[in-house]
Amino acid sequence: MTASLARTPLYDRHVALGGRMVDFGGWELPQQYTSIRGEHIAVRKVAGLFDISHMGRVVVRGPGAAGFVQGLVTNDVSRLEPHRALYALMCREDGGVLDDLVIYRSADGPDDFLIVVNASNRLKDLEWMRAHAPSGTQIEDRSQELSLLAFQGPRAQELLPSTAESGLESIPYFGFRDGEVGGTKAVISRTGYTGEDGFELFVDSQKVGAVWDAILEHATPHGALPAGLGARDATRLEAALRLYGNDMDETVNPYEAGLGWTVKLSKGEFIGRRALAQVKEEGPKRTLVGLRTAPGDIARHGAAVFSQDAKVGAVTSGTHSFFLGHPIALAMVEVASLRVGEAARVDVRGREASAEVVQLPFYRGSARSAAAPVKS
Repeated sequence: MTASLARTPLYDRHVALGGRMVDFGGWELPQQYTSIRGEHIAVRKVAGLFDISHMGRVVVRGPGAAGFVQGLVTNDVSRLEPHRALYALMCREDGGVLDDLVIYRSADGPDDFLIVVNASNRLKDLEWMRAHAPSGTQIEDRSQELSLLAFQGPRAQELLPSTAESGLESIPYFGFRDGEVGGTKAVISRTGYTGEDGFELFVDSQKVGAVWDAILEHATPHGALPAGLGARDATRLEAALRLYGNDMDETVNPYEAGLGWTVKLSKGEFIGRRALAQVKEEGPKRTLVGLRTAPGDIARHGAAVFSQDAKVGAVTSGTHSFFLGHPIALAMVEVASLRVGEAARVDVRGREASAEVVQLPFYRGSARSAAAPVKS
């Protein structure tokens, strides 16, 4: 493993648990601890604990911050109440997606936000934000001081050793509260990236180890497991949650990615609005579809997708779903080239395999709402 890879504060704990460490976008993170299958099933049936401290945490505050964030992203931040979060996209002027992110509105004032961004885009996002920020708006990278855990699964609320203001049951989907986990102060957010109910926990990086230990001590006797990148990717794909860099990037607009619902053209001006209004009026030229293939036929990122005798697109994400029992994939294809229920063919290691176009998501879990998918 290259010594220059970044590590989270929990690195030593991952190694002690037998984590198979891999390079994930410049971070040394666990692909798995025991098996991807076991961790995947644990998330679906009980709960899994993920270290997602590689994600970027950015604080935006100061006079005019609300207006700045409103003009920065596609969704309508003005409707975001204190202690609530919102999924949004940050786009270029041409409508290409710079990043997908989650915006948390603090109760400290109308101009106080915490924004979680993708790890690989953190520096790019910070540069973009600072280049567009008005005078007086402060943009602080809190990624080092503030760690992030995800505890996801149908029994997550039951098994999280925590207290929150008014209790965990009072936290709505995409809501958050101050509280304690294992006796340590934390911000407890009912968000996640697996399709299951659960929480993302913001914890002081110097204390996150104690929180990790407390959750595992309390939850593993009930079948919960620490979970790595393999289980995270499989569960998010089953829920058809997009992965930046695979299912969307700067060459893809929100409508092509199936995220047009995050674009609120009526809210007023924001970066990319003019281009996105044109896409909506004319209709996108590409779209994401779901594919199911036979066991063993795993279509990977970049694999060609065919309808009849013509290539119509390519796989953006693909894996074997241990929970569903067969491979699944997302593919970016020409609009109207493939519809739900139709047959397709996909390249699998140099041969063409049969595929069926299926309704998304592939699986709907215990998450309280499907209206606001979360970032990676």
